[in-house]
Amino acid sequence: MVSELEISDPAAVVPTKHWHALDDGRVQCDVCPRFCKLHDGQRGLCFVRANQHGAIVLTTYGRSSGYCVDPIEKKPLNHFLPGTPVLSFGTAGCNLACKFCQNWDISKSREFDRLTDRASPETIARAAKRLGCASVAYTYNDPVIFMEYAIDVAQACRELGIKSVAVTAGYMCDAPRREFYRYMDAANVDLKAFTEEFYWKMTGAHLEPVLETLKYLKHETQVWFEITTLVIPGHNDSDQELNAMTQWVVEHLGPDVPMHFTAFHPDWKMLDVPPTPPATLTRARDIALRNGVRYAYTGNVHDERGGSTFCHQCGAMLIGRDWYDITAWNLDPEGKCKACGAACAGVFEAKPGTWGARRQPVRLSNFAA
Repeated sequence: MVSELEISDPAAVVPTKHWHALDDGRVQCDVCPRFCKLHDGQRGLCFVRANQHGAIVLTTYGRSSGYCVDPIEKKPLNHFLPGTPVLSFGTAGCNLACKFCQNWDISKSREFDRLTDRASPETIARAAKRLGCASVAYTYNDPVIFMEYAIDVAQACRELGIKSVAVTAGYMCDAPRREFYRYMDAANVDLKAFTEEFYWKMTGAHLEPVLETLKYLKHETQVWFEITTLVIPGHNDSDQELNAMTQWVVEHLGPDVPMHFTAFHPDWKMLDVPPTPPATLTRARDIALRNGVRYAYTGNVHDERGGSTFCHQCGAMLIGRDWYDITAWNLDPEGKCKACGAACAGVFEAKPGTWGARRQPVRLSNFAA
């Protein structure tokens, strides 16, 4: 019997190193805490890492579910090169099993079902440069599962002065985490809830490894990162949980890590749950601010105040936003409040970008050498 790995695109299959052989003949993938144990020809839960002839390989190298130029604020990152365009792409598959997945058509599909474009790392870097993008984002699904490809793209981008952004659930083991973030400049980490029960029942994963990723990013790297929580009515929106989460962030990560509270809409296996009321997001933001988070935002709703950045010291508006359009800029060239001189945490240029809310799909074949 021919395994599906033997008939998949050979050019997309590359060796990996974060795995080890087991005594029973299987091999264990050590990239994420799922520790998938695979017989020859089997794929992990993520779909894209597999056992081929006794070694774990990545099966989606160079393959993508699509490329698009987005505003950086859509990742969401509000304190990393505001207003600039970012070339975004993902592959297929995911190492979590979220019942509320908002990108389920990508994350729950096998790579050969979702292939819409392919590109070498050099082609992606070249495209980002020509398109005027300040950064490339590994997003739509989680770059943890295609880390070899993402790292190669990041290295090619770095040679051309392009930054790299990981949009991730943060579910990763220590050694691959250290390798991966060596090449990242920024990240948005999904902190999906603040209870182990939610993580296990709703995502099939665990909370503690995500908290470890957040602490690692803060205390052992220079990666700029922000946190996003999709607020789901009746599941992770209680005052008690939001209090515990935001207090933990301030205590373990400090007050300067921005937090985004975004609206859920019914999708995938949670069609019976109503959309998040805007008032719930405002309540979450207020709780965060009350607990010492300096920069808290609402998302997926039209809320100009909830999307804007304010000085933690004097309360002046630093960056006004209407959806993804920047409407005000009151930072000096050093990233300080023009009103009181307090520094705003983040990675800023002297002036904001002017990309706005545009979304521009791109075919990478147009940039091939």
